[in-house]
This record gives sequence, structure tokens and C-alpha cells, in this order.
Amino acid sequence: MSELKCKDPVAVNLWYAIAPLEDVKDARVQRSVLLEQPIAYTRNDAGDVVVWAYEGRPGDAPGDRALPVKERFGYFWTTLGMPERDIFPIPEYEEEDRRNIHAASFGVNASAPRLVENFLDMGHFPFVHTDILGAEPHTEVKEYFVEVSEERDEILASNCKFWQPMAAASSSGGADVDYIYRVPHPFCSVLYKSSPLDDGRNDVIAIFIQPFNQEQVRVHMLLSLLDDNSDDTQIRLFQQTIFGQDKPILENQYPKRLPLDPRAETPIRADKSAIAYRRWLSGKGVAYGVIPPSA
Repeated sequence: MSELKCKDPVAVNLWYAIAPLEDVKDARVQRSVLLEQPIAYTRNDAGDVVVWAYEGRPGDAPGDRALPVKERFGYFWTTLGMPERDIFPIPEYEEEDRRNIHAASFGVNASAPRLVENFLDMGHFPFVHTDILGAEPHTEVKEYFVEVSEERDEILASNCKFWQPMAAASSSGGADVDYIYRVPHPFCSVLYKSSPLDDGRNDVIAIFIQPFNQEQVRVHMLLSLLDDNSDDTQIRLFQQTIFGQDKPILENQYPKRLPLDPRAETPIRADKSAIAYRRWLSGKGVAYGVIPPSA
């Protein structure tokens, strides 16, 4: 295999979700792209998912360059490098009474960091997700806390509260919703939001982003919910509606890559988590999908 096109060692040495396991059922070879590198995957005779990098020729076979595989959260993950860390945990996924659902995989013409930052932004709820996740005059983003943990190597935004007309497919009316945001991976984020059906526990929504290149991605959305009332189709349609509203906003942002220079885009108080995320990426030396401060 020729030299990797991605020159960012941070990006190369990460784990990436490629597809839900439910979509890899047989020996049919499927193809995708990760960090500009063509990859292929299938199930072997033993029933295991196998992944390999190839040069783009139809005859390329698994032996060309086998890639490591991990199965986690209903997806298979791979890497082009040698990650020092395991895939981050989501303990709620293992709870027996949860509905673990692959909501969808969306192609988006934007950089991975732009998607993470949009996922962290509560301020757009009333204007982009009107009458679902927000509505005027309830536009204030109240004070919240942001922690950057070196030990866990992640960002945590807590005490996030926002009034929502319809927070989930199972909601019966408007309510103040509590949010906690985690960024445990430069291109993944996990959201915990108060459940309409259990005051003491949270629903979980996670996005796992697979960068095709620096300005095109596929984002996989996992739901881990406390919901015995809605069927899978209702739940998926609700989340797909939300993301369908975000997609044109994301694709029309300019520049498509996320600027890390704090002077490039003017933040407001509500952007505390986004500011922390940009600083975190800069401190890690992430260069893929961003515009570095010196650029």
C-alpha cells in the first residue's frame, strides 16, 4: 500500500466507527473511505468482520493490508495507525433495560470538527429545530460548566439546561431538559439528556464521525434510550428529522474546516464548550479538518 495521504499522526492513530454491525451480515465485500484511504470490509468464513486498506483496484484482496477491528456499541471500528488508547466507554450501553438503536448514518459535506461543534451548540435549538428542540422566546443558553480532564482525556460540559417543546420521540409536551455533553475523541461526542420516562436517568445520543477527507464525512448516530413506548421507526424518524435540519446549516458553513485561531470567529458566552473543544484540539496538535492557528 502506498503512503497514507493523511499526514496528521493524531488523526491516523484514532479508532473510527465504519458501519453498524447489522449492515455487515454476509460475505459481500463493501467499500468505504477513511482519511482519504480506500478501505473494504466483509465477514469471513468464521463470521468475523475483517477490514483492509487497498489501492482502489477492484481485485485488491484482504491480504493487501489487514486493519485491526473492534466491535463496540453495535458498530465495527478500525484504524489506519496504532492507537495508544482503547475506544472510549459508554457504560449505559450495557444496561439491560435500554433500547440501543442505530439511528442512521449521514453523509455530510463538512469537516468532522464542524459536526462535533454543532452537536455541542444549544444556542441554535430555537432557530434550527423550531418547535422540537427549542422555540422563541425561550432562547437563552443558561450558565453551564465546562471541564477539560487530562486524566480521562475528554471534555465534559455539565449543568446544561434548555427548555424544549419536544425533547424526544416519547415526549408528551414541553419541559426543561438537562444536558451533559462529553467529547472523549476528537471526532466523536456523547450527549446525556434527561429522560421523559425516568427522572433519575438519562437518555444517551452519540455521534461517531468517519472522515472521508478533510471536508466530507459520514456520521453514525447511536441512541441508547429508556423508551418502551415508541417503536424503532418512530425513534429513528425523530432523530433523522433533527439531523436533516442541521445538515444544510453544516454544509453552508464557511470555511468548512474548523478554525482553531481564537480570533477567527467571534464566540459568545454560550460557546464555552466550543471554545474548550477548539483549545483541546489545538493542544493535541490535531491538524485534520481544522485550520491551525498559524495558517
